[in-house]
Amino acid sequence: MPLTPEPHPEFRSSDLWRLLRAHPLRWLLPPVVCAALALGYALVKPKVWEATQTMMLRSDAMNAESAPGRFRNVDEMKITQETVMEVVRSPAVLRGALADVGPAANPAAAKNANWPAPQDVEDLADNVKLTPPRGAEFGKTEIFYLKVQDKDPKRAVALAAATTRRLLDGLNGLRKSRAQSLIEEFTKSVSLAEADLKTATAKLASLERQAGRDLGELRMLTQSATGDSDLRRTALSIDDELRQTRATLMGHQELFELLQSARKDERDLLAAPSRLLESQPALRRLKDGLIDAQIRTAQLLGSLTDEHPLVRDARQAEQEIRDSLQRELDIAIRGLEVEIDLANDRYTSLDKQKQEAVGRLSTLAGLRAEYAAVDAEVRHRTALAEDARRHLANAQASLAAAQSANLVTLVDSPVLSDKPVGPSRSMIVLSGLAAGLCIAFALFYLSLPSARPATAQGTPPQAPAAARVGGDRRAAAPERPPAQKPAAAPTVPVASVMAVGAGAGGVANRPETGWTYSIDVSAKSPK
Repeated sequence: MPLTPEPHPEFRSSDLWRLLRAHPLRWLLPPVVCAALALGYALVKPKVWEATQTMMLRSDAMNAESAPGRFRNVDEMKITQETVMEVVRSPAVLRGALADVGPAANPAAAKNANWPAPQDVEDLADNVKLTPPRGAEFGKTEIFYLKVQDKDPKRAVALAAATTRRLLDGLNGLRKSRAQSLIEEFTKSVSLAEADLKTATAKLASLERQAGRDLGELRMLTQSATGDSDLRRTALSIDDELRQTRATLMGHQELFELLQSARKDERDLLAAPSRLLESQPALRRLKDGLIDAQIRTAQLLGSLTDEHPLVRDARQAEQEIRDSLQRELDIAIRGLEVEIDLANDRYTSLDKQKQEAVGRLSTLAGLRAEYAAVDAEVRHRTALAEDARRHLANAQASLAAAQSANLVTLVDSPVLSDKPVGPSRSMIVLSGLAAGLCIAFALFYLSLPSARPATAQGTPPQAPAAARVGGDRRAAAPERPPAQKPAAAPTVPVASVMAVGAGAGGVANRPETGWTYSIDVSAKSPK
């Protein structure tokens, strides 16, 4: 017949108090042990004091353009403070601070000839830290604190002061090394820039000697955006005068040819346009007078004969005008010959000046490209040399500032904390007691019996109906479905079951496993 395990009964508060009374060591021993250990640690734990030195950081005055001593941005301030942090934790600074203060008051350290040892430096590095003001972020404010911890309060203050002095010396040494390195670099830069500038200046001087008297014109052509210059304007004006002289010369030549033909036939002069005679007013008046005389003679001949005295007088006047015109023609021809010679001379002179100006412009045009390149190179080399000299001067000023001033300003002297840092003895004991209680609770909880599901060989768990009577446990058989509910099986005491043997039914209690088994002794009647 199958054995059906029954689950452990429900755990109640009364059972908890019964277990606490039954096992007092389980919850008393861990708190007592932990509290004793914490008390012992609190008694032997040395007190640690902390000394604080307030500092204010500024920027190098040579690096600030608008506000000397102020950082240009937050990143620059953060980088500088990180540099300070690395310097203060460097072995050289810490070893120097330990050497200034001396060893702690213990015989082992006093007898150590190699003090401070590397371990001492590492211990001090663990006890030194830089912190921002309360509520601020590191790198966002110029104020920060140097904190040094030690078991001796006086030694903590001395270590803070010595570390501060060594920090200032280390920062100044770092600034000096950096400035010296920059001075060497910029000195070489200045030498190279000056050598390049000297070479470019020699090229420029050679080109200027080739330009000669047109150096000003060459510079104007180089510097002017339009390429205009006095020489070019002179060449243009000479060209205009050449055109005017050429037109005047051509007019004189045409007039000269006209007057030559008028000496042979005066009708050519009468047919000449008036603009040719603008330079000969006498000829123009004689021409007009001859025309008037001819008109008057023609009018008289229309009414009178050739022998009439008026006609003869008119012909005589007309002849006199012709004679005067011939004489004036000779004078005008001689004057035109002189003017033509002068115009030719002027044209030749102007043409020579034009050729000279064009030649000078051609020479300048050949030199302009190279001169512009060399001039730009000289300007560039000059700017580089000026920048190198300025950087060199700034580096020299930084070196002088590093030798005379500090970037870190001390605010008062180191201040010792009012009480030792870390938890107090009472807090340590309370923490140990709390830890012991937690351990006791965990051990006590793990020692409690646990409930398990009641299944055996595929039989579903059955709800127990147990009753405690004087310590005896009885179990009822599980109920069947209403349609097939058989007669209830009698409950037999455990002792009777054990006496009956394997063929009997009842309830068996297994204390070693914590399970109660029910043995079904009901039998089915045969059909």
